[in-house]
Amino acid sequence: MSTAKELTAPGMAARSAVILFLFVIGFTAVLATVFSMTEPTIKASAAEEEMRTIKEVLPAALYDNDLLHDTVDLPATAELGQDDNSKVYRARLAGQPSALVLQAVAPDGYAGKIRLLLAVRNDGRLAGVRITQHKETPGLGDYIDPKKDKNKSRPWITQFDGLSFDTLGEKDWKVKKDGGHFDANAGATVTPRAVVKAVRKALKFANENRDRLFVSTAAK
Repeated sequence: MSTAKELTAPGMAARSAVILFLFVIGFTAVLATVFSMTEPTIKASAAEEEMRTIKEVLPAALYDNDLLHDTVDLPATAELGQDDNSKVYRARLAGQPSALVLQAVAPDGYAGKIRLLLAVRNDGRLAGVRITQHKETPGLGDYIDPKKDKNKSRPWITQFDGLSFDTLGEKDWKVKKDGGHFDANAGATVTPRAVVKAVRKALKFANENRDRLFVSTAAK
């Protein structure tokens, strides 16, 4: 004869399954609610950081459009050192093309890839260059980042400001040790050599593709 415990076991199992199911549904709903509440804040924070970096290379006087919504997505582009998609921001002033802000990569840094952001004016001059990510040796090659550069009055990276192929021939886009124009700290030549080469290639790409990039359909 079955005991009361044996008779109620299936019912208890079903009840536990229902409770577990309801718990999962409730937990998922809580997560969805939290995400929907925090998503705008997260997006706003990301956009603020994105603009903060852009402002370091592009003077505010050069644009009056919404840069974050006037972009073009590029496929992998060898001239920019990119083996994946990258983004180009298009600066306009009074409706006219003013500058391009490009993401580039120096693949041959001393400790690996060095990621850059640079702005190129419509007349072909560099408005500014910044390092956005690197793994260069602290205290030796990391002076390419103005935050780490001990020369606060004139950080190394500002050597690019205002330069173009009209003011500096392509053969001079090298560090002085290689017979070029750019200074480099003694004992840490590999890093700036990689950056100078990447900037030169990105500047050339911007100049050669400016018109095409400005008429391309903006990324959604």
